[in-house]
Amino acid sequence: MPEGPEVELEKLHEAIKEEMEHEGGSFLRSIAMSTTVLAAVAAIASLQAGATVNEALALKTDATRLQAQASDQWSFYQAKGLKAAVAEASETAWTATGATPPTTYGEKRKRYEEEQKEISAKAKELEKERDAKALEADELLHRHHGYANSVALFQVAIALGALAALTRVKLVWYASLALGAAGIVVFALHAIH
Repeated sequence: MPEGPEVELEKLHEAIKEEMEHEGGSFLRSIAMSTTVLAAVAAIASLQAGATVNEALALKTDATRLQAQASDQWSFYQAKGLKAAVAEASETAWTATGATPPTTYGEKRKRYEEEQKEISAKAKELEKERDAKALEADELLHRHHGYANSVALFQVAIALGALAALTRVKLVWYASLALGAAGIVVFALHAIH
């Protein structure tokens, strides 16, 4: 008595393999290759997006620090202005009484006014530096948005590639390739800018 029906598995395995080749084995390999390339470029774009946003944040921090230093200088400027005003008021009080004011009042007032000029120049220089850092940070943030947009395009393209592999619909794969190409263009435009 036979143990069971005899099925030649080797021929069945070969028939399945041939059918897979015929049905889309090369198509699946093409999807896998394109998706792998898109994933690699997406990883690079993602790293660039992270690097540019980190650099922009560091520049914004520097700009904030410079603004604080400029504000300190302007406070110092105002303090010198108040001291000059007090010296002038004291000098005026002496003059109003008909007395000759001590020369120290006039000397102090002039010294404070000269110090104000130096402080003002330093504060303006700090503000100029702040503005340059803020502008550079804004440019980096713009570049970051471009990288982030390219990463989003790559992610959708990869998802469409997976869908194409599951459904074996070439039109979906072509859409994946088109979005991937758009992602590469967006990435390249921001990388060379």
